[in-house]
Amino acid sequence: MTRIGGAEMVDWNLAVATATRLVRPGPEVSRDEARAVVAELRRHARASQEHVRGFTRMGTETAHDTPILVVDRPGWVRANVAGFRELLKPLLDKMQERRSGTPGGAVLGAVGGKVTGVELGMLLSFLASRVLGQYETFAPATRELPAGENGGGRLLLVAPNIVHVERELDVEPHDFRLWVCLHEETHRTQFTAVPWLRDHLEGEIQSFLGETEMDPMTVLERIREAAQSLAGGRPEGEEGDESRSIVELVQTPAQREILGRLTAVMSLLEGHADFVMDGVGPDVVPSVSEIREKFQQRRARGASRLDLALRKLLGLDAKLRQYKDGERFVRSVVEQVGVDGFNRVWTSPNTLPTKAEIAKPADWVARVHRKSEA
Repeated sequence: MTRIGGAEMVDWNLAVATATRLVRPGPEVSRDEARAVVAELRRHARASQEHVRGFTRMGTETAHDTPILVVDRPGWVRANVAGFRELLKPLLDKMQERRSGTPGGAVLGAVGGKVTGVELGMLLSFLASRVLGQYETFAPATRELPAGENGGGRLLLVAPNIVHVERELDVEPHDFRLWVCLHEETHRTQFTAVPWLRDHLEGEIQSFLGETEMDPMTVLERIREAAQSLAGGRPEGEEGDESRSIVELVQTPAQREILGRLTAVMSLLEGHADFVMDGVGPDVVPSVSEIREKFQQRRARGASRLDLALRKLLGLDAKLRQYKDGERFVRSVVEQVGVDGFNRVWTSPNTLPTKAEIAKPADWVARVHRKSEA
């Protein structure tokens, strides 16, 4: 537990309580409808395993599976707070060391943890109504939410959000639910079929956090800005292009290098999931073309000016680019060397694409294929 002056730097329980209290209610459904949605999502998630493994040629039927959890919005909050708490521990420990011996450190510990907990809860309440699904790579083992046999990870499907979006887009519900499951199952396959990927990604993230030189008050201020945006409390005009994301503000030169590698990996993972979703879709999702077109339009426009401002502050605009850039990379490589040739990307950390290669897939092909064939 990370504490300053006898108090936690982040009151995680308060973050969960705040997010649960503030999160918007899901769409109106009867109890029977809710049970049917949950059951169908579980069926689609299981069916997606065979579809994804067959298309990607990754994994086997005997590969260790990870839990499939169909959750509501508060359930998504609880799951992610548990993951954040584990992942951010090195950063918070470092902040503790820097502030514990300074004047006012005890006050920051007593008050700052509560403030940060409330403001983090506000952000989580915002995000909890937008995430459709997630492969939670760094899930800690708990009695309620056990970790997978492969050393961690679980598949989360947020039922009320899926129902909300399928209604908003006016698409066929059964097709849309399977389409979402195909994307998320691809992420699960990536991590279960590539044993070194989870540890590699965790190592990069911990190296990034370990290089952080930011004072805790600066982090608190960034969280406060994002929370005030959510509450409509930022002065008019501050949400423009001059605002910087939280990620950008914690970069040292070493972090910029790490962030470049992380961006490339995340672009690969997200782009591969979109590529597989589109590749499998025509055979099993009759209305896939309509779903894809409407969903892309929704991604591009965002929900509102506030949504766009928060995307930038939280770095989510970069994630949207990852889908597009990564999918273009995967498609180009498959066109040049086929699915098996693309799958060399999973051989080791050395065969992962660089950020520059994501933009120029031919360079990755030249490095990984032509050198090995020479």
